[in-house]
Amino acid sequence: MQKAKIRFAIVGFGNIGRRHAEHIEHNAHTELVAICDINPRLKDLAPEHISFYTNIDAMLQNTEADVLCVCTPNYLHEPHTIGGLQAGMHTVVEKPMALSVGECENMIAAADKAGKTIFAVKQNRYNPPVQAVKKLIAGNKLGQIFMMQVNCFWNRGDAYYAEGDWRGKKNKDGGCLFTQFSHFVDIMYYLNGPVNSARGWVQNYAHKHNTEVEDTGSFVLKSANDAIINFNFTTCAYEKNMEGSITLFAENGTVKIGGQYLNTIEYQQLKAATLPHINITAKANDYGLYQGSMSNHDKVIQNVVDVLHHGHAVMTSAEEGREVVRIIEKMYTSISE
Repeated sequence: MQKAKIRFAIVGFGNIGRRHAEHIEHNAHTELVAICDINPRLKDLAPEHISFYTNIDAMLQNTEADVLCVCTPNYLHEPHTIGGLQAGMHTVVEKPMALSVGECENMIAAADKAGKTIFAVKQNRYNPPVQAVKKLIAGNKLGQIFMMQVNCFWNRGDAYYAEGDWRGKKNKDGGCLFTQFSHFVDIMYYLNGPVNSARGWVQNYAHKHNTEVEDTGSFVLKSANDAIINFNFTTCAYEKNMEGSITLFAENGTVKIGGQYLNTIEYQQLKAATLPHINITAKANDYGLYQGSMSNHDKVIQNVVDVLHHGHAVMTSAEEGREVVRIIEKMYTSISE
Protein backbone atom coordinates (compact mmCIF):
# COMPACT_ATOMS: atom_id res chain seq x y z
CA MET A 1 0.00 0.00 0.00
CA GLN A 2 1.40 3.38 -1.03
CA LYS A 3 1.97 5.80 1.82
CA ALA A 4 0.33 9.22 1.80
CA LYS A 5 2.47 12.14 0.72
CA ILE A 6 4.29 13.96 3.52
CA ARG A 7 2.85 17.47 3.80
CA PHE A 8 5.31 20.35 4.26
CA ALA A 9 4.92 23.95 5.33
CA ILE A 10 7.72 26.52 5.07
CA VAL A 11 8.40 29.57 7.23
CA GLY A 12 10.81 31.98 5.59
CA PHE A 13 10.56 32.24 1.80
CA GLY A 14 13.87 33.90 0.96
CA ASN A 15 16.63 32.25 -1.05
CA ILE A 16 16.87 29.12 1.04
CA GLY A 17 13.12 28.79 1.63
CA ARG A 18 12.56 28.81 -2.11
CA ARG A 19 15.23 26.10 -2.44
CA HIS A 20 13.28 23.93 0.01
CA ALA A 21 10.04 24.58 -1.87
CA GLU A 22 11.59 23.55 -5.18
CA HIS A 23 12.73 20.19 -3.85
CA ILE A 24 9.50 19.51 -1.94
CA GLU A 25 7.53 20.17 -5.13
CA HIS A 26 9.77 17.83 -7.15
CA ASN A 27 9.77 14.90 -4.72
CA ALA A 28 7.12 12.30 -5.58
CA HIS A 29 6.54 11.56 -1.88
CA THR A 30 6.11 15.11 -0.58
CA GLU A 31 3.59 17.92 -0.93
CA LEU A 32 3.96 21.63 -0.18
CA VAL A 33 0.77 22.95 1.45
CA ALA A 34 1.66 26.33 3.01
CA ILE A 35 4.27 29.09 3.02
CA CYS A 36 4.78 31.94 5.49
CA ASP A 37 6.90 35.06 5.11
CA ILE A 38 6.50 38.51 6.62
CA ASN A 39 7.09 40.04 3.17
CA PRO A 40 3.74 39.83 1.32
CA ARG A 41 5.40 40.51 -2.02
CA LEU A 42 7.03 37.08 -1.90
CA LYS A 43 3.59 35.58 -2.49
CA ASP A 44 4.21 36.32 -6.17
CA LEU A 45 7.12 33.81 -6.10
CA ALA A 46 5.06 31.05 -4.48
CA PRO A 47 3.16 28.41 -6.45
CA GLU A 48 -0.41 29.60 -7.04
CA HIS A 49 -2.00 26.57 -5.37
CA ILE A 50 -0.12 27.07 -2.06
CA SER A 51 -1.67 28.90 0.89
CA PHE A 52 0.46 31.95 1.71
CA TYR A 53 0.58 33.59 5.16
CA THR A 54 2.42 36.58 6.60
CA ASN A 55 2.00 35.43 10.21
CA ILE A 56 3.43 32.14 11.41
CA ASP A 57 0.87 31.68 14.18
CA ALA A 58 -1.92 31.96 11.63
CA MET A 59 -0.22 29.41 9.38
CA LEU A 60 0.34 26.93 12.20
CA GLN A 61 -3.25 27.27 13.41
CA ASN A 62 -4.81 26.85 9.96
CA THR A 63 -2.51 24.34 8.27
CA GLU A 64 -2.55 20.57 8.40
CA ALA A 65 1.06 19.63 7.75
CA ASP A 66 3.45 16.92 8.87
CA VAL A 67 6.71 18.90 8.64
CA LEU A 68 7.69 22.55 9.05
CA CYS A 69 10.83 23.79 7.28
CA VAL A 70 12.36 26.64 9.29
CA CYS A 71 14.19 28.87 6.80
CA THR A 72 14.09 32.16 8.69
CA PRO A 73 17.03 34.25 9.96
CA ASN A 74 19.25 32.61 12.58
CA TYR A 75 17.74 34.31 15.63
CA LEU A 76 14.27 33.02 14.79
CA HIS A 77 15.19 29.34 14.51
CA GLU A 78 14.42 28.57 18.16
CA PRO A 79 10.94 30.15 18.42
CA HIS A 80 9.83 28.99 14.97
CA THR A 81 11.04 25.44 15.55
CA ILE A 82 9.33 25.23 18.94
CA GLY A 83 6.15 26.69 17.43
CA GLY A 84 6.14 24.02 14.75
CA LEU A 85 6.77 21.23 17.24
CA GLN A 86 3.99 22.44 19.52
CA ALA A 87 1.67 22.46 16.50
CA GLY A 88 2.39 18.77 16.01
CA MET A 89 4.89 19.00 13.17
CA HIS A 90 8.36 17.55 12.72
CA THR A 91 10.80 20.34 11.87
CA VAL A 92 13.59 20.76 9.34
CA VAL A 93 15.85 23.54 10.66
CA GLU A 94 18.29 25.40 8.46
CA LYS A 95 21.81 26.10 9.65
CA PRO A 96 22.75 27.07 12.23
CA MET A 97 20.33 25.08 14.37
CA ALA A 98 20.26 28.07 16.76
CA LEU A 99 22.54 30.77 18.16
CA SER A 100 23.36 29.06 21.47
CA VAL A 101 23.53 25.65 23.07
CA GLY A 102 20.77 26.77 25.44
CA GLU A 103 18.44 27.53 22.53
CA CYS A 104 19.24 24.13 20.99
CA GLU A 105 18.41 22.40 24.28
CA ASN A 106 15.07 24.23 24.44
CA MET A 107 14.30 22.96 20.94
CA ILE A 108 15.30 19.38 21.80
CA ALA A 109 13.15 19.47 24.96
CA ALA A 110 10.18 20.69 22.89
CA ALA A 111 10.72 17.89 20.36
CA ASP A 112 10.86 15.28 23.13
CA LYS A 113 7.66 16.63 24.68
CA ALA A 114 5.86 16.66 21.32
CA GLY A 115 7.18 13.26 20.26
CA LYS A 116 8.50 14.79 17.04
CA THR A 117 11.85 14.87 15.22
CA ILE A 118 14.15 17.79 14.45
CA PHE A 119 16.16 17.43 11.24
CA ALA A 120 19.20 19.75 11.33
CA VAL A 121 20.16 20.86 7.81
CA LYS A 122 23.82 20.03 7.14
CA GLN A 123 23.67 19.31 3.44
CA ASN A 124 27.44 19.20 2.91
CA ARG A 125 27.46 15.80 4.61
CA TYR A 126 26.02 14.45 1.36
CA ASN A 127 28.91 15.73 -0.78
CA PRO A 128 30.49 12.67 -2.47
CA PRO A 129 34.05 13.63 -1.40
CA VAL A 130 32.89 14.00 2.22
CA GLN A 131 31.12 10.64 2.10
CA ALA A 132 34.20 8.98 0.58
CA VAL A 133 36.44 10.24 3.38
CA LYS A 134 33.82 9.41 6.03
CA LYS A 135 33.88 5.78 4.81
CA LEU A 136 37.67 5.71 5.04
CA ILE A 137 37.52 6.88 8.64
CA ALA A 138 34.63 4.57 9.58
CA GLY A 139 36.62 1.64 8.17
CA ASN A 140 39.72 2.74 10.12
CA LYS A 141 41.65 3.03 6.85
CA LEU A 142 43.33 6.26 7.94
CA GLY A 143 44.28 5.12 11.44
CA GLN A 144 44.92 7.87 13.96
CA ILE A 145 44.19 11.37 12.69
CA PHE A 146 47.02 13.71 13.62
CA MET A 147 46.00 17.04 12.14
CA MET A 148 43.27 18.77 10.14
CA GLN A 149 43.44 21.98 8.13
CA VAL A 150 40.14 23.74 7.44
CA ASN A 151 40.14 26.69 5.01
CA CYS A 152 37.06 28.74 4.12
CA PHE A 153 37.88 31.64 1.81
CA TRP A 154 34.69 33.26 0.52
CA ASN A 155 33.47 36.64 -0.66
CA ARG A 156 30.53 38.53 0.82
CA GLY A 157 30.09 42.05 -0.54
CA ASP A 158 27.79 44.94 0.31
CA ALA A 159 24.93 43.56 -1.81
CA TYR A 160 24.79 40.42 0.33
CA TYR A 161 24.39 42.38 3.58
CA ALA A 162 21.86 44.76 2.00
CA GLU A 163 19.52 41.82 1.24
CA GLY A 164 18.47 41.41 4.88
CA ASP A 165 18.57 43.74 7.88
CA TRP A 166 19.50 40.81 10.15
CA ARG A 167 22.71 39.98 8.29
CA GLY A 168 25.84 41.08 10.08
CA LYS A 169 23.95 41.97 13.28
CA LYS A 170 25.50 40.25 16.28
CA ASN A 171 22.28 39.33 18.07
CA LYS A 172 20.47 38.17 14.90
CA ASP A 173 23.24 36.74 12.72
CA GLY A 174 25.74 35.55 15.33
CA GLY A 175 28.87 35.90 13.21
CA CYS A 176 30.61 34.16 10.32
CA LEU A 177 30.97 30.84 12.14
CA PHE A 178 27.19 30.65 12.48
CA THR A 179 26.11 32.10 9.14
CA GLN A 180 28.77 31.39 6.51
CA PHE A 181 30.91 28.63 7.93
CA SER A 182 28.84 26.46 10.26
CA HIS A 183 28.82 23.81 7.51
CA PHE A 184 32.60 23.60 7.71
CA VAL A 185 32.47 23.31 11.50
CA ASP A 186 29.94 20.53 10.98
CA ILE A 187 32.10 18.56 8.52
CA MET A 188 35.08 18.95 10.84
CA TYR A 189 32.92 17.47 13.62
CA TYR A 190 31.32 14.83 11.35
CA LEU A 191 34.73 13.49 10.30
CA ASN A 192 36.71 13.94 13.50
CA GLY A 193 34.39 14.20 16.50
CA PRO A 194 34.10 16.66 19.40
CA VAL A 195 36.43 19.56 20.18
CA ASN A 196 37.85 19.92 23.69
CA SER A 197 39.62 23.27 23.49
CA ALA A 198 40.13 26.24 21.21
CA ARG A 199 42.05 29.46 20.87
CA GLY A 200 41.62 32.03 18.15
CA TRP A 201 41.62 35.52 16.79
CA VAL A 202 39.05 37.40 14.71
CA GLN A 203 39.01 40.78 12.97
CA ASN A 204 36.61 42.87 10.91
CA TYR A 205 38.73 44.23 8.09
CA ALA A 206 36.47 45.07 5.14
CA HIS A 207 32.93 45.14 6.55
CA LYS A 208 33.07 47.67 9.40
CA HIS A 209 30.61 49.94 7.59
CA ASN A 210 27.78 47.41 7.45
CA THR A 211 28.36 44.61 9.97
CA GLU A 212 28.82 44.18 13.72
CA VAL A 213 30.70 40.88 13.39
CA GLU A 214 34.07 39.64 12.20
CA ASP A 215 34.92 38.95 8.57
CA THR A 216 38.18 37.04 9.17
CA GLY A 217 39.41 34.59 11.78
CA SER A 218 41.97 31.93 12.60
CA PHE A 219 41.70 29.24 15.30
CA VAL A 220 43.70 26.36 16.67
CA LEU A 221 41.55 23.58 18.12
CA LYS A 222 42.34 20.39 20.02
CA SER A 223 39.87 17.58 19.39
CA ALA A 224 38.84 14.80 21.75
CA ASN A 225 40.91 12.29 19.73
CA ASP A 226 44.03 14.49 20.26
CA ALA A 227 44.18 15.81 16.71
CA ILE A 228 45.24 19.42 16.20
CA ILE A 229 42.97 21.45 13.91
CA ASN A 230 43.73 24.74 12.17
CA PHE A 231 40.54 26.57 11.15
CA ASN A 232 40.91 29.66 8.96
CA PHE A 233 38.12 31.70 7.40
CA THR A 234 37.38 34.97 5.68
CA THR A 235 34.60 36.64 3.71
CA CYS A 236 37.18 39.02 2.20
CA ALA A 237 38.25 36.90 -0.75
CA TYR A 238 38.48 39.34 -3.65
CA GLU A 239 35.34 39.39 -5.81
CA LYS A 240 34.42 35.69 -5.53
CA ASN A 241 34.56 32.57 -3.36
CA MET A 242 37.96 30.91 -3.68
CA GLU A 243 38.21 27.82 -1.49
CA GLY A 244 36.42 25.57 0.95
CA SER A 245 38.68 22.72 1.96
CA ILE A 246 39.47 20.19 4.68
CA THR A 247 42.81 18.36 4.70
CA LEU A 248 43.47 15.38 6.95
CA PHE A 249 46.94 14.16 7.95
CA ALA A 250 46.71 10.71 9.48
CA GLU A 251 48.71 7.62 10.39
CA ASN A 252 47.90 5.85 7.12
CA GLY A 253 47.36 8.64 4.67
CA THR A 254 46.76 12.23 3.66
CA VAL A 255 43.68 13.44 1.82
CA LYS A 256 42.34 16.86 0.89
CA ILE A 257 38.68 17.60 0.22
CA GLY A 258 38.87 20.80 -1.79
CA GLY A 259 37.37 23.04 -4.42
CA GLN A 260 35.20 26.02 -3.53
CA TYR A 261 32.56 23.98 -1.67
CA LEU A 262 34.14 20.69 -0.54
CA ASN A 263 33.31 19.36 -4.00
CA THR A 264 36.55 17.63 -5.06
CA ILE A 265 39.15 15.18 -3.84
CA GLU A 266 42.05 17.52 -4.50
CA TYR A 267 44.82 15.09 -3.59
CA GLN A 268 45.35 11.84 -1.74
CA GLN A 269 48.15 9.55 -0.62
CA LEU A 270 46.68 6.54 1.16
CA LYS A 271 48.22 3.32 2.44
CA ALA A 272 45.28 0.95 2.06
CA ALA A 273 42.88 2.54 -0.43
CA THR A 274 42.51 4.81 -3.41
CA LEU A 275 39.52 7.11 -3.63
CA PRO A 276 37.89 7.61 -7.03
CA HIS A 277 38.41 10.85 -8.88
CA ILE A 278 35.67 13.21 -7.73
CA ASN A 279 35.16 16.70 -9.12
CA ILE A 280 31.61 18.06 -8.98
CA THR A 281 31.41 21.42 -10.70
CA ALA A 282 27.75 22.47 -10.92
CA LYS A 283 26.18 21.96 -7.52
CA ALA A 284 26.73 25.17 -5.56
CA ASN A 285 23.71 27.03 -4.22
CA ASP A 286 23.59 30.01 -6.60
CA TYR A 287 21.73 33.02 -5.19
CA GLY A 288 22.55 35.45 -8.00
CA LEU A 289 24.61 37.99 -6.04
CA TYR A 290 26.58 35.29 -4.23
CA GLN A 291 27.06 31.53 -3.98
CA GLY A 292 26.78 29.26 -0.96
CA SER A 293 27.49 25.66 -0.07
CA MET A 294 26.72 22.61 -2.17
CA SER A 295 23.08 22.29 -3.19
CA ASN A 296 22.05 18.97 -1.67
CA HIS A 297 18.66 20.02 -0.30
CA ASP A 298 16.97 17.39 -2.44
CA LYS A 299 18.77 14.83 -0.28
CA VAL A 300 17.71 16.64 2.91
CA ILE A 301 14.05 16.37 1.87
CA GLN A 302 14.52 12.74 0.83
CA ASN A 303 16.03 11.95 4.22
CA VAL A 304 12.82 13.23 5.85
CA VAL A 305 10.86 10.85 3.61
CA ASP A 306 13.19 7.95 4.41
CA VAL A 307 12.93 8.57 8.16
CA LEU A 308 9.16 9.08 8.34
CA HIS A 309 8.14 6.44 5.79
CA HIS A 310 10.87 3.82 6.17
CA GLY A 311 12.41 4.27 9.63
CA HIS A 312 15.86 5.22 8.36
CA ALA A 313 18.33 7.19 10.48
CA VAL A 314 18.26 10.99 10.57
CA MET A 315 21.30 12.26 8.64
CA THR A 316 21.96 15.07 11.14
CA SER A 317 20.16 14.83 14.47
CA ALA A 318 19.24 17.71 16.74
CA GLU A 319 21.91 16.51 19.16
CA GLU A 320 24.53 16.77 16.42
CA GLY A 321 23.24 20.20 15.46
CA ARG A 322 23.63 21.22 19.10
CA GLU A 323 27.23 19.94 19.16
CA VAL A 324 28.12 22.09 16.15
CA VAL A 325 26.74 25.11 18.01
CA ARG A 326 28.71 24.03 21.09
CA ILE A 327 31.95 24.04 19.07
CA ILE A 328 31.16 27.47 17.61
CA GLU A 329 30.45 28.84 21.10
CA LYS A 330 33.75 27.37 22.30
CA MET A 331 35.59 29.03 19.41
CA TYR A 332 34.03 32.43 20.02
CA THR A 333 34.63 32.35 23.78
CA SER A 334 38.30 31.53 23.14
CA ILE A 335 39.03 34.70 21.20
CA SER A 336 42.16 36.58 22.29
CA GLU A 337 42.89 40.26 21.87
